[in-house]
Amino acid sequence: MAATGAGSPGRLVQYVVVRTDLVHQLSWPLGAVITQACHAATAAIHLHYRDPETQQYLEELDSMHKVVLGAPDEAALSNLSETLTKAGVAHKLWIEQPENVPTCLALKPCAKETVQPLLRKFKLFK
Repeated sequence: MAATGAGSPGRLVQYVVVRTDLVHQLSWPLGAVITQACHAATAAIHLHYRDPETQQYLEELDSMHKVVLGAPDEAALSNLSETLTKAGVAHKLWIEQPENVPTCLALKPCAKETVQPLLRKFKLFK
């Protein structure tokens, strides 16, 4: 089975949304923030491992597509999690322990066009 092209309908993507204030205002080391994103992405894959889209995403191991977006702060991240929950979009809100701080969230792999409208206000993480 050929991998789906970048512009093809149905392209599976895993979105990760990371709080930008962790780096820019709270001075977290960049490596620590990247680690948060890795935790969330791995947790979302684990939680939805048996989902057919997750399985398809993993079958195309060498052509996985992730998009990392930035949320300005904890409130924006929490609001996004609520919006995704209400829309029935499976995701994992990563809460760093023992601090109990929401740092990022990751959606399960899904078709880009199904979730992009919910993520429009978030820009690429910088």
